[in-house]
Amino acid sequence: MEKMPEQKKMSIIAIHGTLDMAYPPLILASTAATLDIPTTIFFTFYGLNILRKDATTSLKVAPLGNPAMPMPVPNIIGAIPGMTNMATYMMKSMIKKHGVATIPELISLCQETGVKLIACQMTVDLFGFKKEDLIDGIDYGGAAMYMEDASTSDITLAF
Repeated sequence: MEKMPEQKKMSIIAIHGTLDMAYPPLILASTAATLDIPTTIFFTFYGLNILRKDATTSLKVAPLGNPAMPMPVPNIIGAIPGMTNMATYMMKSMIKKHGVATIPELISLCQETGVKLIACQMTVDLFGFKKEDLIDGIDYGGAAMYMEDASTSDITLAF
């Protein structure tokens, strides 16, 4: 009798809450889910900001300490007041110009394709978030809940 291949699984930890760092976990998770790979994203610490209802306006791009950012100015310029807003505006303009999905659209795609989205309950409590601050349709749990999925995952990533 031929042995059936086991189902691949993926787990992702989202720890950064900036606009540019919200894309990798959501794109990879939604892609995996469309390929029938069960996927979980655990949003903890600043990554929890990705799940805020106001993520469209609250997520920013931090130009300081981001040397790979394609801005035509030296990185130290990022320390000047107002540069975060300028960098965010530039990134959002590039996203729109190139027809890239927005963060709310990617979250919606993740939910539609069955990606399990877990908000770290400890971080929710630590930062004083209320459930009404975060999007609907997500799970709340701690590290133990996430480890149930991660411990059986073939692919584990952190962003």
